[in-house]
Order: sequence, then structure tokens, then C-alpha cells
Amino acid sequence: MILLFVVMVIPLFILNAYGNYKADQILKRNVTNAYIELNKQNFRLITRDIEAINKVTSTVFQHPLLQQLNPSDEEAESVLERVKTYEKLETLLFNYSQETDQREPLYYSLYVYDPSNAYFFAPYYPEARKAGVYFFLEQEKPEWFDEAVEKKGNGYLRLIDHLSPPTKGQQNQKTLAYVRAINSIYKNGTIGVLVVSNVDGRIGESLQTVSIPEGELYFTDWSNRILTSTTPAGAPTGSILNLPQEADLGDSLIGVKDVITEDFIYVINYNYVLQQKLVYKVPVKALLQQQNEIKRIIQLISIAYFAVGLVLILYFWRSLMTPIQKLVYFVRRYEPGNVVPETPYRDRNDEVSVLISTIYEMARRLNGLIHYKYQMDIKQKEAQLQILYQQINPHLLYNTLESIYWKSAMEGNNASAEMIKELSKLMKISLSRGRELITLEEELEHASAYIKLQEHRYEYGFRVTWDIPAELHTTIIPKITLQPLIENAIFHGVKHMGEDGEIAIRAESDLAQGQGRVRITITDNGYKPVDFDAIDKLLNDETPSPTFGYGIRNIHQRLRLHFGPEYGLKYEGRPEGGTAVTITLPMAAERNE
Repeated sequence: MILLFVVMVIPLFILNAYGNYKADQILKRNVTNAYIELNKQNFRLITRDIEAINKVTSTVFQHPLLQQLNPSDEEAESVLERVKTYEKLETLLFNYSQETDQREPLYYSLYVYDPSNAYFFAPYYPEARKAGVYFFLEQEKPEWFDEAVEKKGNGYLRLIDHLSPPTKGQQNQKTLAYVRAINSIYKNGTIGVLVVSNVDGRIGESLQTVSIPEGELYFTDWSNRILTSTTPAGAPTGSILNLPQEADLGDSLIGVKDVITEDFIYVINYNYVLQQKLVYKVPVKALLQQQNEIKRIIQLISIAYFAVGLVLILYFWRSLMTPIQKLVYFVRRYEPGNVVPETPYRDRNDEVSVLISTIYEMARRLNGLIHYKYQMDIKQKEAQLQILYQQINPHLLYNTLESIYWKSAMEGNNASAEMIKELSKLMKISLSRGRELITLEEELEHASAYIKLQEHRYEYGFRVTWDIPAELHTTIIPKITLQPLIENAIFHGVKHMGEDGEIAIRAESDLAQGQGRVRITITDNGYKPVDFDAIDKLLNDETPSPTFGYGIRNIHQRLRLHFGPEYGLKYEGRPEGGTAVTITLPMAAERNE
């Protein structure tokens, strides 16, 4: 008992020590995998927001009011008309800036270069959290305007420090904006630049949905410049995020990379096409604190395990070992056929008692099976003797037919002699020395004898053609398989067709395709309609209709019983008229039954 207890306890100590050693690595990896999936979802959410902004800017891009704006053509509109145009544009951009889903709002502003100061009445005081239309002169041009024009209508994210030159700029102009130049659809040139400000607020809102204990989230450009983050005080917007050397992406363009260092876990989701990165920075220290709590729980569980294990060992020793020893004693001494003693522990319902009762019952059933097999062996011998007795009369008939054949041949009755000879062949092959499976050569001889008997008996004029390769003659087949099928072809196909009737018997193998099957096809050119659906139901249904008889069904079932469910008969119509039945057999040489 003490040894068993030690055997149970020592592995637990070893596993506990090994688990503490490996727990940190496993925890880091599992947490990293979880953050990878979370990062993917977060990155998709941010990308979807940016795509939505791009779609809205495309809509604004195509608006007729904006496309018709032309500040350089001062004579085309009066001052009053330009004031109305300005008000309509202000209203348009204000409507796009309204948020209905209670999310952080975005502000759409249009910056238009007005060298002739045609819109002198429009105020030029842009703010990061305000939508509007701004017309500026050359000296008022923002530093990012020409950069946006060079992009030729391609939108991109840009960290903007000043929406207007500092001399006229208001406070709180720093923002992450989506910038896109608006080109004229009807004329060459740029109408202005559309700026969607407060994108950092929208992305920051998405980042706030992710909770990482003591972790930091950064949304950066491709050069690791921070566009927005959850900790702006520690790493201000616009600064460069320092990543470990292992975080170098190399030539990779799109994907997720994770780096585990001693202090931090980095999960980086990047897209070179969008020039964006989403970085999770998780301190390892916070994870280890959780790991220490898990270790304490494991220690408590181990102590409880020791106590419960000791109690269970004492219980097992007193309740299980003695019955099991008695069971082992019975199993070692038991010999099939011997008398089984009364089952012990009948009054108990525990698992060991059920096992003991089951083994004793199995021993009794085994004795019954041995007795039953003994009786079946006796009955089998009696049945074999009865079969031998029943074969005496067919053999006597076969030998008598042989004698009549020779006598008829000697007396000159050649036609009768030939019929007797063919009938003799039928009897000989039907007996087959008690075999159920014969060679295809013997079965063909049996079928040929049957056809000749029919030709002599009814003087049919139909033709029979044979195409059986010699290498297939050794294929085994259940005896009396071809004759019923040929009989059907005669009586239901070519019986009344005279010389126009034709029956073809062919055999082929697909050994070249590596399947090892033999297909024997019996075709006729009969003109009577055949219900192939009814035949298929007769062959394959469990409860077929007896209207069509059971002859071909018996052949089909015999083939399946001998060779398997993939073999048997198949009836189908011929395109040129008539019926074709195919017998599928395995490629196998003759075997003794």
C-alpha cells in the first residue's frame, strides 16, 4: 500500500516541478495566440472604418456641387451666387460629419486654392473638430496641400500638426486625418483637398474596445511613427515606436508577427499596401502575476489530491483487491467445458462485482457455445452424408445417359445422340463433384450445351456469337449462372425473330486499369419493351415484387454472397435495341470448395 502511494505521489511532484518550469512558456504562447486573434479582429475593424471613410470621400468626390466649383473663374458667377455655393458646400460637409451611431464623429473639410480671392467672404479658421469649406491664398497654403495633390486622388492617412499656417492657425489643430485630393471629372486639374479630421478619435475608440492588462496599443505607419495609441502620455503621437530587432518584418508585406522577449510580448499586424501597423505591447510581468496565482491553486489541488489519494488507496485495498484476487484465481483455473461454480459477490452492485458476474456468465455462455458447436459438428457430418446419398441418383442418371448416347451413336441416331450428349454435359457440370464455384471454361461448356439443346429441340434460327479470351477461362464463377440469363435472352428476346435474332456473349477484364475485375456481357437484339426499373428493383430491393420471378435475383444474390456487394448483375437497354445484362466478377483463378 505504501509503495502504491509513493508511486502515485512521486510522479505528481515531478509533474508539478516540470509544470512550473514550462508554465511560463506555455502561458506566454497561449496568451500570444489569443492576442493574435484579437489583433486580427481589431485591425479588421480599423481597416473597415478607414474603408468607410474612403467610400464617403468617393461620394463627396462625385457630388455635382463640388465638381462645378471653380474659384479661378471669377466672372462665371456673381458674389451672391458664390455665397450660395459656399453655404451649400458647408451644409453638405456638415451633413456628412453627423454621426448617427453614437460613435466618435468625423469632420469633413474641403480646402480649395483661391488665387483670385473670389471667395473673400469665406472665413479661414479651420479646427480639428469642425467641418467646413476653406478658401486660401498662396501665402495661406497648408504645408500638406501640395503633397495631397501629388497623390492624384489617392486617399491616405496623415498626421497633421497644422490645418493652416501657424500664423493664422487656431489651437488644437493636431489630428490624424484622411487626406484625398479632389480632381475634376470634367476638366483636368485639382479642385481642392478633402480632409477628414479626428480619425485618431475614431481609431482610438476602436482601440479602447480591447482590454489588455497593463498593455499598450499603438496604431502606426510603416515606419513605426505613432498615429494614435491608448497611452499618448507614455508615447506621444508622432513619435517613433521602438520595437525589438526580432520585430523586423523583412520582405513580408501582409500578415501578423509575434515576438516574445523577457519583458514584453509584441503582436504586430501589418499591411504594406495600406502602410499601416497595429501593435500590441503586453508586459510579461502582468502575466507572471496571474501565473503565480495559478501555481498557488495547483499547490492547493496537489495537497487535496494527496489526502484524497490516501483515502482512496485504503478503500481500494479493502474493497477491491480481495475480490480481484479471487477473480484471478478463477480465471487461471478455468478450462472451457468445466463446470462453473456459483458466482460470488452477487449481493454487491459495485463495478468489480459486475465485472466478476460478467466473467462468470461469459464462462457459462462459452460452455454453452462449446456444447452447441459439438452438436452442430455432428449435424454437419450427417448433412454431408445425406448429400452424398442424394448424389447417387444424379450420378446414376448421368452414367445412364452416357450409355444411351453411345448406343444411339452406334445405331446411327446422330441427332438424338447429340441431344443426349449435350444433356449429359448439363448433368455433369451441374453436379461438379459438389462444388459451388467452377471455372468460366466449365460454365461456358454448360451454357453451350444448353444452347445446342434448345436449337435441336425447337429448331431456332437465331445466331449465337462468342468472344471469350482464353486467359479468362480460369476465372471462377458460381455454376449455372450463364444458362438462366441465356434462357431469358432466348425466350424474352429473339425467340420469334428467326434468322434476325442474335445473341452475343462477350467477356473482358479491366486488369490494365489495376481493378482486377471480369465483366461478362450477354446481349440480344430483341424488340420487346423491357421495364428496366422493375428489374433493378427486383435485384436490389429487400422486398421486391414477385411479378418478375426470382431467377435473376437468385443469381445476383449468389454472386454477392460469394464475392461481395460490389459484384453482381446489371440490366440495361442497348441504344440499337435489345437488352444487355452484365455479370461482374473478381479476377481470380479456380479454387477448391
